[in-house]
Amino acid sequence: MRALVFDGKQLSLESSRPDPRPAQGGFGEAVIRPTLMGICSTDLEICQGYMNFNGVLGHEFVGVVEECTGKNAKKWVGKRVVGSINCVCGKCDMCQKGLREHCRNRTVLGIAGRDGCFAEKFTLPVTNLFEVPQGVDDDHAVFTEPLAAAYQIVRQLTIEGRPYITVLGDGRLGLLCAQVMSQLNATVRLVGKHAEKLALCEKWGVKHRLLDDVGLRADQDVVVDCTGSSQGLVTAMKMVRPRGKIVLKTTVSPATVPAKLDLSPLVIHEIELIGSRCGPFSEALNALAQNKIDVLSLISKRARLSDGIQAMQAAKGKGVVKVLLEP
Repeated sequence: MRALVFDGKQLSLESSRPDPRPAQGGFGEAVIRPTLMGICSTDLEICQGYMNFNGVLGHEFVGVVEECTGKNAKKWVGKRVVGSINCVCGKCDMCQKGLREHCRNRTVLGIAGRDGCFAEKFTLPVTNLFEVPQGVDDDHAVFTEPLAAAYQIVRQLTIEGRPYITVLGDGRLGLLCAQVMSQLNATVRLVGKHAEKLALCEKWGVKHRLLDDVGLRADQDVVVDCTGSSQGLVTAMKMVRPRGKIVLKTTVSPATVPAKLDLSPLVIHEIELIGSRCGPFSEALNALAQNKIDVLSLISKRARLSDGIQAMQAAKGKGVVKVLLEP
């Protein structure tokens, strides 16, 4: 089969990679044929050395189950699905405490220890699957994973007294987070560096400003860093008020982090730093089914898997928000 593979040094399109086989035992595993895939900033960071990953890239997808093992195999074959990316053991202390996303022995689709979805077929445990509602088409469903990550912020924050919230970064995730946060009882704005991306906020009624036009006055109750840059945390520390909160969504390759990163403001101003990662798929699918979030406006380009290398380059382009891959 064809697959987009990173070998630790370079990205290549393999034309004869062996088809994956579903694991036997346990709750079962599914072989999925992706119908649409999304390129994420994490995919780009992996190609810069993030997570030291080798294998098939990709973790955002919607697809059809072609084969399945386990007790409920017949239930899933032919179903259109999305899937959570953390594949867990179910036995370690984190799993037993209900913190499956932090399983001590987890593999992560296209990120750590498990081939991803940028291929003609891939596998996921049955317990990771979510059936896509009929009213949610593929163009919407492919955004489930990043939208779930945006909804994770809502789970982690306690919103009181209509706080001032800044979402920092106008890329793929920032634009989703701005829409999700604007549904809270809060005053929300999106701050970024690209006027053409910020312009999308007009149709959503979300306040927005260019970073160069914003005074860093340490007056925001919450700052959500979606910049995808190590500089984002530095800026966030200048924006947030004393005893405010910074939600860190950014993951970058260690090679891009400055040797001298001054974290003393966190101590001096007693700022709470909250790491935020994967989120609730059910909430994301419900939001998509109810048209609460505009994802179609984020689609900048489409490409075939066979043109995956060029598509990855295009995803870095100025003004590009989301690049989708088709089989």
